[in-house]
Amino acid sequence: MTLTLYMHPLASFCHKVLIALYENETPFVAETVDFSNPGAAAAHLDRWPVGKIPVLHDGVADRIVPETTIIIEYLQRHFPGPVRLIPDDADAQLEVRLLDRFFDLYVSVPMQKIVTDRLRPEGGTDPHGVAEAHAMLDLAYAMIETRMAGREWAAGDAFTLADCSALPALFFASIVHPFADDQRLLADYLDRLMQRPSVMRVLTEAQPYFGLFPYRDAMPKRYAEARW
Repeated sequence: MTLTLYMHPLASFCHKVLIALYENETPFVAETVDFSNPGAAAAHLDRWPVGKIPVLHDGVADRIVPETTIIIEYLQRHFPGPVRLIPDDADAQLEVRLLDRFFDLYVSVPMQKIVTDRLRPEGGTDPHGVAEAHAMLDLAYAMIETRMAGREWAAGDAFTLADCSALPALFFASIVHPFADDQRLLADYLDRLMQRPSVMRVLTEAQPYFGLFPYRDAMPKRYAEARW
């Protein structure tokens, strides 16, 4: 197989790339990285010393491609499919890339701050940082609610890189920081994302690992028991 994705089925940033792969039915092999295994962890650090997942390996080019947005751009350039996740128009590209950064930086990052703080040992938590993360999610949700008026997908009528980024960000963020009751456009957008076949496949594969999620106790029943 030409492509190998080093990942974990529960990791939100891995979901972003998996959605892109499934959208275009791109053939690949998924390799789960077990960071609790010293040998597997060392092997992954050899691939990408930063130690983050996902990382893509193109076996034909013998090239390691890290970082989610770069992986998806690489896939579109070298393994194109019918779904153009990054539009051809230059101005449209800028909008999609901005939204991709928005969901990564202002939804995923604060969500992960809240999640990882729960894993810290007693006395080592960061209440101030967690409060800042909740405040950032409030702001991000309000901006998304406004943006989604009259839109089907984040950048308009077409499903793009921005939506690949939005799904894992909003799925997990909605657990640790639920949407306000009046944020119906935001909630409806997440529902549309979760009905997308590529997303349904990702969430189905992640579901057996939900018990490892630090906020499993807060996960809505419809997430935990869904049959996507």
